[in-house]
Amino acid sequence: MKKSQVSLSCREIPALKSSNVPISSSIVEPEFYLLQTNRSSHAGTSTRLRGNVSNFASLSMEEKKEEREFYPTSNQLLKRPLALLALVPKDAALFAAGAIAGAAAKTVTAPLDRIKLLMQTHGVRVGQEGVRKGIGFIEAITLIGREEGIKGYWKGNLPQVIRIIPYSAVQLFAYETYKKLFSGKDGTLSVIGRLAAGACAGMTSTFVTYPLDVLRLRLAVEPGYKTMTRVAFNMLKEEGVASFYSGLGPSLIGIAPYIAVNFCVFDLVKKALPEEYQKRTETSLITGLISATVATVLCYPLDTVRRQMQMRGTPYKTVLDAFPAYGLPPLTLLSV
Repeated sequence: MKKSQVSLSCREIPALKSSNVPISSSIVEPEFYLLQTNRSSHAGTSTRLRGNVSNFASLSMEEKKEEREFYPTSNQLLKRPLALLALVPKDAALFAAGAIAGAAAKTVTAPLDRIKLLMQTHGVRVGQEGVRKGIGFIEAITLIGREEGIKGYWKGNLPQVIRIIPYSAVQLFAYETYKKLFSGKDGTLSVIGRLAAGACAGMTSTFVTYPLDVLRLRLAVEPGYKTMTRVAFNMLKEEGVASFYSGLGPSLIGIAPYIAVNFCVFDLVKKALPEEYQKRTETSLITGLISATVATVLCYPLDTVRRQMQMRGTPYKTVLDAFPAYGLPPLTLLSV
């Protein structure tokens, strides 16, 4: 379906002198013109007079076509079922592509993530007497391979993959909502407003999908569990609904500084580069990697506290309970 928009434009021509020549139909010659561009077409009529021109008027019509110009036929659908993807709205296709890419990335990095979880929760798992005794990277790798085999490196990956879709959907919807809330009277969004909207959207999506994150940790580090449903039933039966939100405090606390540090480091590093390099794609990728690394290192202690609070039988009830137990500055919680 085509949408038409008619616009009338009146402009003064300084170099044009007025004339008293009468205008009649006998001296008017209609002239049709067509201007074709990549995105739209403009069509209108102009008036050309035999003699001095007293004024000029232009009426233009702009026709906008739908972005989707191709629809597969029934025969094409029967021969190539994948042609159904052409009927999917653009926004939905981009969201689905992002979800698939996120799930693939989480699956590829799942072994490293599980090793990290074992290193973070080792003290709680072995008992309070071993809280100061950590576990090394190589030791964690060999422990998983020896006790569980190759499949053990991907243990607990399913709830992590399932979490991607609702997390992304809630985050996108919440971000647009918070942008309207923090925007000014003229509709503009300041840097602080953008940071606040991003932080609030991250906290909202984390809160909604947090139970899946707890299930992922329990399945990955606690022995005896093989399915996500079994973990969930045992948690409900033995610990109650509140156990699905254990460690939520440090999770929410860590989101705002992570976004702020990430944004600030990205902006500072990019501005420090020569102007000819700032707009390059590889510059954005490298700058994003640096900013994400710095933000992750600074906020990592809160992530360690969150993981240990998610464990069954954890001695920590609040964030403040975790730090004095180590008797050392918070950065010792890095577990590296």
